[in-house]
Amino acid sequence: MPELPEVETLRQDLAKEVVGRKIKAVAVSNGRSVRRHSSAKAFRSMLEGRTIKAVGRLGKYLLLALDNGDTLVVHLGMSGQLLRVKSVKEPKPKHTHVVITFTQGGELRYVDPRTFGEMFVSTPPAVIEGAALPTFGIGVGGEGAAVRRAIPELAHLGFDPIEDMMSWERFAVMLRSRHVGIKTLLMDQQFAAGIGNLYSDEILFAAGLRYDRASDSLSATEIRRLYRAMVETLADAIKHRGSSLADEQYRDLFGEIGDYQGSHEVYDREGQPCRRCRNKIVRVKFAGRSTFYCEHCQI
Repeated sequence: MPELPEVETLRQDLAKEVVGRKIKAVAVSNGRSVRRHSSAKAFRSMLEGRTIKAVGRLGKYLLLALDNGDTLVVHLGMSGQLLRVKSVKEPKPKHTHVVITFTQGGELRYVDPRTFGEMFVSTPPAVIEGAALPTFGIGVGGEGAAVRRAIPELAHLGFDPIEDMMSWERFAVMLRSRHVGIKTLLMDQQFAAGIGNLYSDEILFAAGLRYDRASDSLSATEIRRLYRAMVETLADAIKHRGSSLADEQYRDLFGEIGDYQGSHEVYDREGQPCRRCRNKIVRVKFAGRSTFYCEHCQI
């Protein structure tokens, strides 16, 4: 599943490729991809004729702000891809469910083999009530709270480790208010938006913490290490344009694979030597998911 670094890579590319472009037509071939709307026609009518003004992100959700105050929200689910093509004549990949055509030429294609992802258009409460349009600056950075207010469907999401910077003291209060395994908490989208199975393993290795440590058992030093590891690991993965695993399902906006998988310390490295201590990386089942860690380096 694409996690925060992969989605942020797409956001950065979209900001360069589609901002200022007017949507000429929208084609929907699988209604499940726009299931929040009453029909594919209703979804199309909210997009056609609109211009994309900015591109933002919260957690694993992409946010394309439209010129009337609405937002096109995209979630890639388990296997989704967004692909930008310059020519409408380029062959469409199998499982292309939504195609957005621009008046200036080219298309934005939504591909999703497993159809767990979705696209929907959200109208902010201020527009519904007839008040002034919201002024949140998605794509500008650091305004996760404003995004949650403007897009009610995302109000449940927790803090975004990249968009919602905070002090480690505040992070400590949040950790100590819960009593749960630290990996489970990192993957809880209502606690931290955007972290999944892959990056939680990488973050915990960087912090030197076991996956099953209770969140309220960490010392002040361990909390600082965890917060630093979370921010630095995600930032590094973004710098390397995300991770593409063996199936190469994750692709960037131009169909290219990510580059961070070569830097993984533990994820999908069962039996291989730890790059820090040379002991073998272990894989265990935890909460129904594979967890990779070093028994020597993580305590």
